Amino acid sequence: MAKNQEVEHIAKKLDKMVHKKNTDGALDLLRELKNIKMSLETLQSTRIGMSVNAVRKQSSEEEVQTLAKALIKSWKKLLDGSEEKEKKKQGSPVRSSSSSSGSEKNGNKSGESPTTPTTPTTPTTPTTPTTPTFPPRVTSFPPAPVTTDNVRNKCRELLVAALQTDGDHVTIGADCEHMAAQIEEEIFQEFKLTDMKYKTRLRSRISNLKDQKNPDLRRNVLCGNISAKRIAAMTAEEMASAELKQIRETLTKESIREHQLSKVGGSETDMFICSKCHGKSCTYTQVQTRSADEPMTTFVLCNGCGNRWKFC
Repeated sequence: MAKNQEVEHIAKKLDKMVHKKNTDGALDLLRELKNIKMSLETLQSTRIGMSVNAVRKQSSEEEVQTLAKALIKSWKKLLDGSEEKEKKKQGSPVRSSSSSSGSEKNGNKSGESPTTPTTPTTPTTPTTPTTPTFPPRVTSFPPAPVTTDNVRNKCRELLVAALQTDGDHVTIGADCEHMAAQIEEEIFQEFKLTDMKYKTRLRSRISNLKDQKNPDLRRNVLCGNISAKRIAAMTAEEMASAELKQIRETLTKESIREHQLSKVGGSETDMFICSKCHGKSCTYTQVQTRSADEPMTTFVLCNGCGNRWKFC
C-alpha cells in the first residue's frame, strides 16, 4: 500500500508539471520511479504510465524523454507478460482424467485384466491472441444527475462532440459522456437557469475544447488534470492556447513600449520633485501654449511612478 501511495504522489507531481508546462525537477521524479519495483496492480491503480507519457511529450530535455521512454517500455513488458500468462491459461488443453495407458501397461505385465480406460477429453482450441494494450484509465467521477431538460441534454451532446475531437479520448480511455454531464451540471448549478448567461458559458467551453490549435486544454480535461468544476469556471484567458497567450503577451509588451516611447523627446532632470512618490527622476518638455510674449509651459513626467503635472 505504501508503494502505491508513493507512486500516486509522484504521478500527481508530474501531472501538476504538465498542467503548469514546467517540467523542472521531472528528471529526479523519473529516477525515483526507476528505483521502485513496479507491479501491474500499481500501474493500473495509479495511472503512472499516463503521467510519465505526458511529461515526455511536454519536456524538451533529451534526458527526461529518454528515461520516460525507458520506463514506459519496461512497464509495457510487464503488462505484456501478464496478458501472455492469462492467454496461456485460457488456451491450455484439458488433460485426461487419468493416465489410463500407463495403468493398462502395468496390468498386462502383472497378468491382471486391464481396467477400462477413460475416454480422453478433446483438447480445447486455443483462443486467438489479442494485441496487448495499456489498461484503460480508471478515473473516478461522482455520478452526474440525469436531466429531462432538452436544452441541457443538447448542451451535453455538444460537449461530448467537443471532447471527442481528434479521438484523444480513445487513447486516454476517458468517459466523454460522463465528463460532459459533469461540466454541464457545474455550469447549471452556478446559474440555476438555461438563460443567455448559461448558454454563453457553454458555448465558450465547447469552442475552446474543440479548438484544433489548443489540444492541450482538451487533453488535460480528458486526463483529469483539469476537473469539471475547474473547466466550468475558467476564463477565456485561462483556456487560451499557448500560441494565443504568447500573442497577447507580445501585444501587451508592445503597448507598454509605445506608452514609454511617447515620452521620448523630453529632457531628464532632478530639478522637480514628484508630489506622489517624492522622487526626483523626472523628464520635462516645454511647449508654447500661450501667446509668444508669454513664457513656455513645462510638462513634467515622473520616471518612477508615471505621475504627470504642469509646471508654469
